[in-house]
Amino acid sequence: MVIEAVATAERLARFVATLRDAAPPAAAIERIATTPIARPALDLAAPFAIVESAGAEQPDLGVGPDLATCRSCRDEIDDPNDRRFAYPFTNCTDCGPRLSILDGTPYDRAQTTMAGFVMCAACRREYDDPTDRRFHAEANACPVCGPRLRLRLVDGTADLEDWPAIRAAVWRLLDAGGTVAIKGIGGYHLACLATDEAAVRRLREQKRRPAKPLAVMAGSLDSLGRHCIVSPAEAAHLTSPEAPIVLVRQRTPGSIAPSVAPGQHRIGAMLPYSPLHHLLFDGREDVLVMTSGNLAEAPQVIDDAEAWRVFAPITDAVLRHDRPIAVRVDDSVVRVDGGRTTRLRLGRGLAPLRLRAPPGLETGDTLALGGQLKAAVCLKRDDTLVLSQHLGDLEQPENLDAFAAALDHYRRLFAVRPEAVAVDLHPGITSAAIGRDLAAAMGVKLIEVQHHHAHAAACLVEHDVPACCPPVLALVLDGLGYGPDGTLWGGEALAVDYAGYHRLAHLRPVPMPGGAAAIREPWRMALAHLATTHDIEKLFDRHRHLPFFAAHDTARTRLLLQAMRQGINAPLTTSIGRLFDAVAALVGFRGAVRYEGQAAAELEAALWRERRRLGQPAGYQFAIDDTGLDPAPLWPQILTDLERGWHPGAIAYRFHQGLAEALVELAERLAAGHAGLAPRTIALSGGVFQNAFLLRTLRAKLQRRGWRVLSHARLPPNDGGLAVGQAAVAAARIRGSKGSCA
Repeated sequence: MVIEAVATAERLARFVATLRDAAPPAAAIERIATTPIARPALDLAAPFAIVESAGAEQPDLGVGPDLATCRSCRDEIDDPNDRRFAYPFTNCTDCGPRLSILDGTPYDRAQTTMAGFVMCAACRREYDDPTDRRFHAEANACPVCGPRLRLRLVDGTADLEDWPAIRAAVWRLLDAGGTVAIKGIGGYHLACLATDEAAVRRLREQKRRPAKPLAVMAGSLDSLGRHCIVSPAEAAHLTSPEAPIVLVRQRTPGSIAPSVAPGQHRIGAMLPYSPLHHLLFDGREDVLVMTSGNLAEAPQVIDDAEAWRVFAPITDAVLRHDRPIAVRVDDSVVRVDGGRTTRLRLGRGLAPLRLRAPPGLETGDTLALGGQLKAAVCLKRDDTLVLSQHLGDLEQPENLDAFAAALDHYRRLFAVRPEAVAVDLHPGITSAAIGRDLAAAMGVKLIEVQHHHAHAAACLVEHDVPACCPPVLALVLDGLGYGPDGTLWGGEALAVDYAGYHRLAHLRPVPMPGGAAAIREPWRMALAHLATTHDIEKLFDRHRHLPFFAAHDTARTRLLLQAMRQGINAPLTTSIGRLFDAVAALVGFRGAVRYEGQAAAELEAALWRERRRLGQPAGYQFAIDDTGLDPAPLWPQILTDLERGWHPGAIAYRFHQGLAEALVELAERLAAGHAGLAPRTIALSGGVFQNAFLLRTLRAKLQRRGWRVLSHARLPPNDGGLAVGQAAVAAARIRGSKGSCA
């Protein structure tokens, strides 16, 4: 943005200070640069004006996220004397849709899905008045000229456009245990009463989502507090302009239906963030399931015709509006633990996320395509990186078209002309294949980035580590990532800078019996760990009365063991994520999973539920040497505790504690043995660090030993932040040198 201002030096200084210190709630000022201007004649009497965008050759990268309804707009929709009373599309420059309605840049009304709504005279006066908070609010509208709602009952008994009748009909259906599809800002949601177990089970069947947790929406903090324990920091996020889903603890005994988040101790909760949500609750103390409107793992529905086709067979009503959604935007998800916030998913309110490139990486324009799971793309131009919203898991064929559409949309919005396309090293993942084709079509360089290098680089970017910094020790722990040796990495200690990495240590590799089947069936990983470190036949004889051995003392197990020994469909992995799976299966939590990370999440949840009455039992011991961690000593300790009848939560606690202690000891050994590392600095990245207890415990132990710990706060630790690391690595390789820190 360029502002031309004319005044005395003193007033200009005050103006600049006010811009910086009294910015509106939705503003994010990265820097202010001032340059004297000289003109032959300046019209000092001319009023302040915003002129039409000139359509720069390279559009600005500062597209804003969708923001929750501000206090002023809420007051208007609650005021019977206001012309926007009960109007569900009220917004201003401090709130409302941004990314979700944007068709092109620059961000002018003509480039949004509001272009088809011609402002009435009253709205136009607000839009043109520099003293009005709706001055150049591109989504400005009112009941006279703006979008409208329509509720259509599936049984054909009603087709309603009057808000009081719509609201009454929706609550009548919800109170009776029904499900309603509701069009929001960035897509449709499916809603039912979160306190009605039968309704939640029915919604799960309709949505084909048997186990993955569902988000809920409460009408207010007070109503949410009746069901959950909400800390002040969590409340601040819930009521912020970003208004994400926040993981909060359920009260015990709880009133939220068990099927909302089975096996979990936290629940994803949000508050009303659009005028429609505020008007829907309007004094009701209920809590609703408010989950993405899709089937199974398909993309969230944004098209009205598709919504009727998909939802009419499975819901009782569809509540839609006629403001088109240009960009699919899921709800963001954050967690607060130990005073630290971790963003687990970037979406509404938080994306696109804009970051400054670290010193030394100001050049090297790149398009990075992320990974296979939790896909997101990153654009880098000069000293700015822009990370997209969560785009789904590309293992699901249904998400491929949505990913391609989002990629095309971002390229069009920002007129991307990169020097290189960065992709994951894995030859078989979809985003990499798309990237290879794209690089060839654009005639630019393709840069392949090892998965865990990208994770670590993303953490360095987030902490503004300069390109000239010595390599940093990084612990990158996740489910799986392709290693250049052909094995599947996931428990890595690396010496990392942007230009490259060196593998220092790792978890002892074990086979994955059945390949990808071992991800879906964690008992296979328990079997692999036991069989590679112990006489498995003796273990079955000695512990056959324990549930794990009783369940798997079968001919199928013996065939699997034989195939594993012969190396048939049993790739090696160093994954810590698969280690969590093995422990969870052995303890009895989960022999098969219905969604990614389910076994590990339930293992952590058991720890939190039992923590208060556990005391502080010692952590399990790992074997540690300069090559990494060996979990072989872990298994006899767990089996002994199972024989003693220990609670699974206690075993989970000892496992987490022992792993944290082993990682600290490994870090100390590596620091002592590698003099070229940045002194006492360690980066933590990868999906395993979604585990709040492990992250909290490991950080504390490292800090007590004098380490500077870099972990994620703005970027997700999972693959949602991977593209940022890929873009940074690509930029460093394009530059070809580290440059200077001067």
